[in-house]
Parts: sequence; structure tokens; C-alpha cells
Amino acid sequence: MAAASDEPLGLTVHSMPSPGQALDEAENRRTVHGRWKMIAVLLMCAAPVIASYFTYYVIRPEGRSVYGELIDPQHEMPRLTVTDRNGAPVELATLKGQWLLVAVADAACDALCEQQLYLQRQLRESLGREKDRLDRVWLVSDAAPVPERLTNGLHGATVLRVPAEQLARWLAPVKGHTLPEHLYVVDPMGNWMMRFPARMDAAGASRAKRDIDRLLRASSSWDEAGR
Repeated sequence: MAAASDEPLGLTVHSMPSPGQALDEAENRRTVHGRWKMIAVLLMCAAPVIASYFTYYVIRPEGRSVYGELIDPQHEMPRLTVTDRNGAPVELATLKGQWLLVAVADAACDALCEQQLYLQRQLRESLGREKDRLDRVWLVSDAAPVPERLTNGLHGATVLRVPAEQLARWLAPVKGHTLPEHLYVVDPMGNWMMRFPARMDAAGASRAKRDIDRLLRASSSWDEAGR
């Protein structure tokens, strides 16, 4: 009987991957690595925004009250082509990149509308050196001409025509009220995130200013004036 050491060696031969398979595997590794890298970059960019919102919404010192109603979940700005006062097409998304204080009314602009535009203007001016971080926006819900009497008061404001049915897909009043009765706050990412009480008076505007001040302070690490 032959010794076990005299038996021939058994060899297992593994097939080598083809050049095509090797290239595919390398490409897959690069793709996965690239995706993780992109996610990391996005998280780094979003971190200041998340932190400022966390500070405003969650870490609230005792005794702090918010006058405006926080919208949860926030409503993202719709992708719409609207028109300016002269009828030229404008992408609604051009409003992004700045805090917005939004008023809504038809072009005739009754006494309530004029009061809202006045408070809107006063609120922005009261912010002092921070006012350039907030834009006044009047969304006109019909195609009628804007009265000449409003020209001076609208200086520096953005006026866009957005049909009422399209506005209703983004902004909403408190139940029992209408869109023109409120002022709305939109963040620089285009999210509607706050609604002030209906038919706000001067005392309410003072409380609204405190809310806006807090928002601007909470976002100061990542938001700058201008787009």
C-alpha cells in the first residue's frame, strides 16, 4: 500500500475574473463611494439650517411664546411660472434665498389689504440693519390693474400675480378666515413656515416683530442678506 505522502497533490484552480468584471466591480465601488461622499456633503450643508430650526422650534427658554403659528409640516414653494405687474413671466422660485413676509389680496386692495401692506412695510423697517434679510412680497390673486395710489407704498416690494387657485395649493388661512387676513413668513429655502393671526393690529405687529427677530437670529449662521 502506498504511503499517504506518495499520493498526488490535489490542486484547486480558481478562475480569474475577466477584465470586464474587474472594471464593473471597480466602477461599482467608485459609485458607492461617490454616493456616500455626496450624502456627507449634503449633511454638512444642511447642518446649520437644521441646527437653527432645532434651536427655534425645540430649545425654547421658559416663558418664551410664539405669536405666529408655526406651520407643521412646512409647505414647500410650488414650481410655478407667474407674472409681474407688467405681465412678464417670472419663476416663483426666484423668491428663494431670502426670508419673505408675504401679503395676499386682489388687485383692488381694499382697506384690509392696505392695512396689511402698511404693517408689512413697518415690520420690515423696524428690523433696522437686519431688514435686508427680509423681503416684502405682495401676491396679487387676480389680473386687475394695481391702483396708482399704492405706488409709493409698494416701493421696494416684490409684486407678483398668482391665480387664487394656485395660491391655495401653497398658503392657507385659519379655518373661518381668508388668505388676505393673514401675513405669511417663508424661509430662504422657499418653505412657508409661519402664519400671523388674522387681521393683526399694531400691538400684534409688535409681537410679530419679536418672532421675526428670533427667526433671523436663529438663522444668522447660514443666512445672509441678498440672494
